Amino acid sequence: MASLSLEGVVKAFGEHPIIRGVDLSIADGEFVVLVGPSGCGKSTLLRLIAGLEGVTAGRIRIGEHDVSAVGPAKRGVAMVFQSYALYPHMSVAKNLSFGLENLRMDRAEIDRRVGEAARMLEIEPLLQRRPRELSGGQRQRVAIGRAIVRDPSVFLFDEPLSNLDAALRVQTRGEITRLHRRLRTTMVYVTHDQIEAMTMADRIAVMNRGEVEQYGPPLELFDRPANLFVAGFIGSPKMNFFSGRLASLTGRDAEVHLPGFGRMVLPVDPSGLALGDPVTLGVRPSHFEIRAAAAGEFAVPFAVDYAESVGTETYVYGRVAGHAADVVVLVPGHRPVDEGATLSLAVPAERCHLFHGAGGRRISRTPADG
Repeated sequence: MASLSLEGVVKAFGEHPIIRGVDLSIADGEFVVLVGPSGCGKSTLLRLIAGLEGVTAGRIRIGEHDVSAVGPAKRGVAMVFQSYALYPHMSVAKNLSFGLENLRMDRAEIDRRVGEAARMLEIEPLLQRRPRELSGGQRQRVAIGRAIVRDPSVFLFDEPLSNLDAALRVQTRGEITRLHRRLRTTMVYVTHDQIEAMTMADRIAVMNRGEVEQYGPPLELFDRPANLFVAGFIGSPKMNFFSGRLASLTGRDAEVHLPGFGRMVLPVDPSGLALGDPVTLGVRPSHFEIRAAAAGEFAVPFAVDYAESVGTETYVYGRVAGHAADVVVLVPGHRPVDEGATLSLAVPAERCHLFHGAGGRRISRTPADG
């Protein structure tokens, strides 16, 4: 096992930068997820860690060693690919042992590692089968097993669940989480699915256009997103946004005018703010409640378009006057809602997120911000 650090890592293809000065510090045994939209650079960053691509600038350290110029085979990493990349003409056992045989490892040690990985992943009955005789989930277990037998310092996962159906994704997600708890090896996992990121990670790095927008524990990103991009990406359904302007500023209290909401006063970080600045209010769907507002809360009229009930929760879609975007409200349980009705939405002040119009940085403050 080993820690992993990236220091000012840059990757460019010709004049086109893909990774723009990424700094990450990953502790020994930590499970870190790189998440972001397609094309943000997360898979490229993983390939840089693996040594499959060379860095243009910066350094990559595994433990105490600078591996920026070290080849993939000598970095002590093992990678699980999206496509499984199994040898179709080999048995499961041979797929697991082939890499170790190429390293001329002792036969007894190879058999020990293959047997241990097979028991851990519950694929012992499959060892004599070929990949074509396996289900998608079984193939993914074999791909993970091939990484385990190498006993790496760092595991790298490149969207390993994207080829699985929804139910199998949930099952395999749990298996990988349990595997990490058992091995306590450093793991870096790439996905575009923020639900996977929230449920699996010790820390998440949210990437956008080759940069890390925010890096921290899942709940920190959910409760205190650094900017509009992180706020909109983390959470499902995504956060609702409402545009307005800064009307007044008294110390650390800002009065904000937003159509439909009336007068709102929120605690903010006043640095760099000026009267009239554009601001964006963010409220998560689960933080709205369909009821009249109480003391310390804000209320807004909500025109219902339609509702979707999945039994355990109900998604209500509609609009707030003065705002073009659809609004989503998530309420627990099955709740009948009349289409066309106008309801009152209440939200506590501490559940409101306020972002500055210039760059989208978060300016609202909560007791957790100190």
